[in-house]
Amino acid sequence: MAKISAFTKAFAGRWRIVGMDVWDNYFLDLVEEAHLTFKGAADGEIAFGALRGFLDVRYRARDGAASAEFSWEGHDENDPACGRGWITIGTVGRLVCGRSALSIVGRMQWGRSRGNCRRS
Repeated sequence: MAKISAFTKAFAGRWRIVGMDVWDNYFLDLVEEAHLTFKGAADGEIAFGALRGFLDVRYRARDGAASAEFSWEGHDENDPACGRGWITIGTVGRLVCGRSALSIVGRMQWGRSRGNCRRS
């Protein structure tokens, strides 16, 4: 059985997205409660607005803090969408989201956002 790293354990579970600098909170929870969920050694989910996707995660240290870097693939309003992002564990047990890129293939839109999450 593969050993689970301390970084993986630190991120494991569901994290509620409580704010993003590009979208207001009403939009974040449009379809379901906005969240990032980390499962196992490299899997997870992302959902906010009308977007839902699956994560491919790599855990490591970033500037001395536990970090999760991920790519994701899914759908936004039924259009194929994908992106990349990273988060670190910040103060008071919150996740701090770095700039992440969003590409909605059908509409060729790009978005960049920062945000934060708390454990659900």
